[in-house]
Amino acid sequence: MGIPSPFVDTDWLAAHLSSPDVCIVDASWYLPNAERNARAEFLAAHIPGAVYFDLDVIADTSVDLPHMVAGPDKFSKMVGDLGIRETNTIIIYDSAGLFSAARVWWNFKIMGARNCYVLEGGLPKWMAENRPLHQGNSLQTQRHFQAEFAPELVVDKQGVLRCIIANKISLQTQIVDMRSNMRFAGLEAEPRPGLRSGYMPTSINLPFADLIENGQLIETGALVKRIEAAGIDLSMPIISTCGSGVTAPLLNLALAELGIDSMRVYDGSWAEWGIPGLLPVLGPDGQPV
Repeated sequence: MGIPSPFVDTDWLAAHLSSPDVCIVDASWYLPNAERNARAEFLAAHIPGAVYFDLDVIADTSVDLPHMVAGPDKFSKMVGDLGIRETNTIIIYDSAGLFSAARVWWNFKIMGARNCYVLEGGLPKWMAENRPLHQGNSLQTQRHFQAEFAPELVVDKQGVLRCIIANKISLQTQIVDMRSNMRFAGLEAEPRPGLRSGYMPTSINLPFADLIENGQLIETGALVKRIEAAGIDLSMPIISTCGSGVTAPLLNLALAELGIDSMRVYDGSWAEWGIPGLLPVLGPDGQPV
């Protein structure tokens, strides 16, 4: 308990736009079926001085899974090319208010960036307040980002499977699935073709949308109530998961706002777990799929 808030407000950022230590990162990302181009939108309008972090490029592209965490060497090179050092104060936002910014915040945190924050309300709040916007690419000087990667915070499928096996004896680690209720229950097809529908044995469902209102994290008291109403014990270890690893870190961000340092994410998420095969999946009737 007692870690600093992971958020800064628009007043703070407006007052520090010219600070040489502050690096602003646009983390906007959309599902393929949204038919929107986040990079093109960044070039059309972004917070002055911001650089664009492409989740699908600053990633491990050697595997056939979307936006998996890049290795520390690749991450260091690509983030350094954006002009960011690990010692900078890094402010992250997205065009939805609060969505993909949490994933990029988590990326930086697991690579050792200690002064990393999410902008409350993101780009929509900044624009609603008629604050300045720039177009095109921001000119940046290449820097050296010294990654201190914490691999234990990136959980793989074998790690999740071990937790499930242990949980069947006695609940030890809470696996929290941030997908919608219908997807979790196996009553709605997955947006990525070829994946099974359903949920992991012993997992808990908390849709990420339940934690957000008007593009911002809900108030602290309501946040605790919604987390606990889902059956989550805040005193126990947690692994977050979702459809492809983008919204899972919203739970980790919410926990950080509550003063809880809980950073483990199942990186492959349902994009990996739902592939037909031997990984256990339960359907609407609680039976194996």
